[in-house]
Amino acid sequence: MNNTFSEYTESEFVALLQRIKSHDGTEPEVDKLVFHFEEVSEHPDGSDLIFYPEDEADDSAEGITQTVKEWRAAQGLPGFKVE
Repeated sequence: MNNTFSEYTESEFVALLQRIKSHDGTEPEVDKLVFHFEEVSEHPDGSDLIFYPEDEADDSAEGITQTVKEWRAAQGLPGFKVE
């Protein structure tokens, strides 16, 4: 796992979310991935983006990635590493 958001390419971040959403691993492993997502994304809604999305929100791995990407840009935070 990368240490910061800007160390991820967009496709790597989508893959991280796909692992979380598919429960790929043991419960402690998935919990660690969720915590990591919250830490690196810095989004105020954290894991709610995954498990309790707003009505009409795109809760696919790609949709969550887009939400985080747009929020980070609006906050002036670094984006993804170029692929």
